[in-house]
Amino acid sequence: MKKLSDLKPFDEVHGRYVVKFKKPVQRYAKGYRFELRIGDTSCERMLKFWGPENERAVRELYESIPKGGVIEVRGQANVFQDRLEITVNELDGIKVLSPEEYEAKEFVKISERDREEMKKELLELIEEVKDAEYRRVLDSFFSDEKFLDLFTFAPAALYKHHNWIGGLVEHTLNVANICKKVLSHYPTLDKDLVLTGALLHDIGKVREFEIGTSITVSREGMLLGHVVLGLQMLAEKLNSVEISKEKKLKLMHMLESHHGQEEYGSPKVPAFPEALLLHFVDYLDSSVSLMERVRRTAETEDDFFYTKDFGNVYLR
Repeated sequence: MKKLSDLKPFDEVHGRYVVKFKKPVQRYAKGYRFELRIGDTSCERMLKFWGPENERAVRELYESIPKGGVIEVRGQANVFQDRLEITVNELDGIKVLSPEEYEAKEFVKISERDREEMKKELLELIEEVKDAEYRRVLDSFFSDEKFLDLFTFAPAALYKHHNWIGGLVEHTLNVANICKKVLSHYPTLDKDLVLTGALLHDIGKVREFEIGTSITVSREGMLLGHVVLGLQMLAEKLNSVEISKEKKLKLMHMLESHHGQEEYGSPKVPAFPEALLLHFVDYLDSSVSLMERVRRTAETEDDFFYTKDFGNVYLR
């Protein structure tokens, strides 16, 4: 069975895929049709089912397919408007699988980096923080094995940068390590504050996302978002940790302002150099990671590929 990303036009398709979303049944010239967005660990594709005149049978099949469920597909790869898609013409070309027939995590991408190695690197970075008060805050989170497991398992995003199991800790390590390199050019900045802010800036994402057969946004993630959730989590810890009011405010501000601008979901813009540094490094890692993936996965023979995030991305 080929991965979705490996399919070529006119290939026969036989595989198991997770259903991302569904489009309703519609009439067409020869019968009834519907569309599904399906995915595996490599990418997502549209599946178009072209059914017979038997509306009842088509609707029964459609209604039996749960969003987030897994289906076995037999069809063909075709191209429509320069995009590869899957075509299924027979009612038995789609089979809904029961949860006992698959492992949910097999449909979610996993970081290419070893999770235990990243956990070790994270703890080593915490050791570099010498300020006793900042260190107590970090330990209040990461000495908790349950939280550490959640943090090293969580994704960093739904669709964009580091959207895979282990993506949150991978992104966090990138941000912290880039900050360390930049700090060598700005010796007057508070290194311990920057590292603490870098390691904590996305903690709300352990509650923003859930992982089943897909990465999804939790209810509190949808209503509050990771910035607010992270601030809540930090505030709770700060109430039980011995730390000065000034340092509390600075840490809270770094989490609150790390998106940099209000239009990017930041309640406040950075108000001191350490917060500004964190914002730009966070933006750097997330943006470069996303653009690199666009260049690697763009399905075109053109020199440029248009995206809403960057405009035209040069692919050569």
